[in-house]
Amino acid sequence: MDVKTILQYVLALFMVAAGVNHFLKPRMYMRIMPPYLPRPRELVLLSGVAEVVLGIFLLVPATTRLAAWGLVALFVAVFPANIYMAQHPEQFRKIPRALLWARLPLQVVLIAWALWYA
Repeated sequence: MDVKTILQYVLALFMVAAGVNHFLKPRMYMRIMPPYLPRPRELVLLSGVAEVVLGIFLLVPATTRLAAWGLVALFVAVFPANIYMAQHPEQFRKIPRALLWARLPLQVVLIAWALWYA
């Protein structure tokens, strides 16, 4: 198995685990939702479903490209939550401020990683 394939499995596993976590700890994800977004609980659950489905579809050859583009869209869609966290560190005292800001370029890495399979 080559490195690209191994990393495909890693990304898929990461996405499925993150998606499942949306159902196990929805309040945690609701806290990072910018207040201007409506229906935070529903958005958290919807993003959890999307992460699980896209993670699984990333491993299915017939849907890999579609899943990769879906992940790119998802990473762009959740970017406002990362910006919100960085702009409001007082609401996330348990997370070091530097880590809140590091999440922003991490999104670029995740987008590039997903694009590798698109």
